Amino acid sequence: MNGEAIFLPMLATMTLTAVVWHYMYARRIPAMRRAGKSAQTYTTPDKTIEHLSDEVNYPAYNLKNLFEVPTVYYGLCLYLFVSGNVDAAYVVAAWLFFLFRTLHSIVHCTSNIVMARFTLYAGAALALWFMLGRALIMELVVYL
Repeated sequence: MNGEAIFLPMLATMTLTAVVWHYMYARRIPAMRRAGKSAQTYTTPDKTIEHLSDEVNYPAYNLKNLFEVPTVYYGLCLYLFVSGNVDAAYVVAAWLFFLFRTLHSIVHCTSNIVMARFTLYAGAALALWFMLGRALIMELVVYL
């Protein structure tokens, strides 16, 4: 298998982050204008949250979330490529991670149904922990 195959789901996940970023501002800027407050009112994330509704802030919460666990995913994908260990199982798991994170973002940015969001988050996490655990075991086998 071509090791570069791991980059497409990784790039798709990065694109998801960009889409959520754009969606966040598409929701926030009109809400800030409707609120009629000075831009200086929104000097910190806490003040922004305080002055805008939860529904408007959902995309911001999701964007923050996309810079947490996915950073492990990005690093792991790069590690797998550099080490030459990319195979079909890793690529499928990487696509599953992307799929679950995309569905998680859709729920998080819209209805924000907590149990649906958690289930999708857990699906992505399981795909990632499978990838990480398998990589760790493979490395341990080589070195032991």
